[in-house]
Amino acid sequence: MFMGEYNHTIDSKGRFILPAKFREDMTEGMIITRGLDGCLYIYQKNEWKVFEEKLKKLPLTKKSSRQFVRFFMAGACECDVDKQGRVLIPVNLREYANIDKDIVIVGVINKIEIWNQQTWKESNEEYEDMDVIAEQMEEFDITL
Repeated sequence: MFMGEYNHTIDSKGRFILPAKFREDMTEGMIITRGLDGCLYIYQKNEWKVFEEKLKKLPLTKKSSRQFVRFFMAGACECDVDKQGRVLIPVNLREYANIDKDIVIVGVINKIEIWNQQTWKESNEEYEDMDVIAEQMEEFDITL
């Protein structure tokens, strides 16, 4: 399980250092793809396979399903962690997430999110009242 928030920078070649707590779970490689809300998602290969199987089950006769599959699959790229713990983010993904220098790495249960630092800050400022959101989660059987 991934959790926590870490501030890092991207080097001139488009690499960042993956936090050590996350690195040990990525020894078999990872998949980076476009994420929702303007961030990038990083999945362990086994978690990506689970997600991929769900995508395969979508009805491709529906335009929204085809667009959803394309969104994640067209941007997907297999990556590895180098000996120094760095990961190279492909140019197209850096452009999508507006990643150029300062980033925030966020653990979100089964995936890691990579955010432009300013976008992350703005996203957090837009949060609705968490008490209201918590009440809405009861319909998913989540209570605190």
